[in-house]
Amino acid sequence: MRKEMIWNAVHEVGIHTRAVEELIESTLTELTELQAKLIQVSNVAGVSYSTLQESFESVAATINDLVKVRGTMAQCHETFVETKEKIPGVRTTSWGNGDPCKCVIAQTDLRVVA
Repeated sequence: MRKEMIWNAVHEVGIHTRAVEELIESTLTELTELQAKLIQVSNVAGVSYSTLQESFESVAATINDLVKVRGTMAQCHETFVETKEKIPGVRTTSWGNGDPCKCVIAQTDLRVVA
């Protein structure tokens, strides 16, 4: 019973971690689209660069800050995976990489036999 409760709690952390990562990615996408729209407005309206420069710089700064947040979240994810190995009932005891987020593909060299 306790093992199941621990596993469920750890699983929820994984689900929410991925949800936050997806939110950061989608926000970055939206901000880059906003940046493109600012350029489009500038071109269509025929305004000078200086007219929208402050808005352009603000969006760029927000994108830059969010890229840093993305890196920090990636570090959090790695820490969560490492920490998971220290929690009784959740540790990986089978073969393979303990991180379910990484896709590890087995490889072998092929020999030609005549």
